Amino acid sequence: QVQLVESGGGLAQPGGSLTLSCAATGFVFSDYAMSWSRQAPGKDLEWVSGISSDGRDTYYEDSVKGRFTISRDNAQNILYLQMNNLKLEDTARYFCTNPTEGDRGQGTQVTVSS
Repeated sequence: QVQLVESGGGLAQPGGSLTLSCAATGFVFSDYAMSWSRQAPGKDLEWVSGISSDGRDTYYEDSVKGRFTISRDNAQNILYLQMNNLKLEDTARYFCTNPTEGDRGQGTQVTVSS
């Protein structure tokens, strides 16, 4: 069955960096555009970034442009989110999603705190 397993979250200081990974199994990863979403406590799920199936096209929510980089390794079936210059407001649970099929992982927690 489809599995999306996120990892790489943790505690970071403002201005710090984290790299999230998402291991995908159970479907042909290279056939699908993928995205990252996040949900902060008490807030709705928010789309953060997307990438085309071949990795050539990337998209970002305005607040993360210039700080986050989405990428993928279709040979290893892994989706990444490199997060630099983290801000307090980036604190959230981050989810790997297949927007076409509506699949989503369990998420990984990112906490930005001094």
